[in-house]
Amino acid sequence: MSGRHLPYTFAGLDRAADKRKHPAWLASRLADPSSRFTVVWRRRNLVTADAMPAPVLLHGERASLALELAAEIVFLGLHDDRAVFALDLSPLDPGEAEQAVDSRGAFRDLREIGPAMAQADGALLAYARALIFWHGRHRYCGACGYPTEAVEGGHSRICTNDRCGLSHFPRTDPAAIMLVHDGGDHCILGHHPRMPQGMHSTLAGFVEPGESVEEAVVREIREEVGLEVAPAAPCYFATQPWPFPASLMIGFHVAAPRAPLTVDSEELTAARWFHRDELHASPEDGRFALPRRDSIARRLIDAWLDGAI
Repeated sequence: MSGRHLPYTFAGLDRAADKRKHPAWLASRLADPSSRFTVVWRRRNLVTADAMPAPVLLHGERASLALELAAEIVFLGLHDDRAVFALDLSPLDPGEAEQAVDSRGAFRDLREIGPAMAQADGALLAYARALIFWHGRHRYCGACGYPTEAVEGGHSRICTNDRCGLSHFPRTDPAAIMLVHDGGDHCILGHHPRMPQGMHSTLAGFVEPGESVEEAVVREIREEVGLEVAPAAPCYFATQPWPFPASLMIGFHVAAPRAPLTVDSEELTAARWFHRDELHASPEDGRFALPRRDSIARRLIDAWLDGAI
């Protein structure tokens, strides 16, 4: 299974990074009536009210008020030579935000609607959400505490203290996520306290400083379920940006001998070996459910169930 098929990837944009350092070009595109604007309000994206939601892309006169009131304006890239920007309306109250977008669509949490969206649409909204979230968390310099200001089309922030002038760039937290299986009909799934009741998922954890992703896979398996796997055991699957809030999930399948597990109760409330027949028969309810379908965790499980590894 190709990473191309994972949700929140391949938005179909030319990110046009070379244009970000040209304020005059960006200003001309902001004034261009053909440019498109996707809007974020308090971590919610503006989408249509359809059964299969799609981004509401403002343009021309309909975008003028939102553009005027935006706390941040971020250049996302080009689509068919049209510039696409993200606008942050988070400081506005609900009524003001609705008025700013001319009551077009509704602000929805991408975590709720993402599974129902077309891939490119979900990827565009994830991209916008991630950058707007980053701006909200980096309004002050981490080195000296002075305010920062956005530059390079919103892809950098610079400290306004002349004695500091530190540049800050969007950060993504790498996380290893892995489905451990025995090479046959069993795999390991666990339940984390933050998961919905009954949901069981793959093992996962953040990559630590000075550690390769493969080392993180081996360490997390040891820490969470007490299994030792060889450094060469992780087999790369795909990556997925996960903007909830700012992770890059790096997926692996890992073959390991089926042995008793020692579950870390601080990380997991439960974990065990599951037979593939149990997963095929999953009731998908509060008793037992697999991860959400837009997640790489689910794709790792489905690939194994389908015999694609």
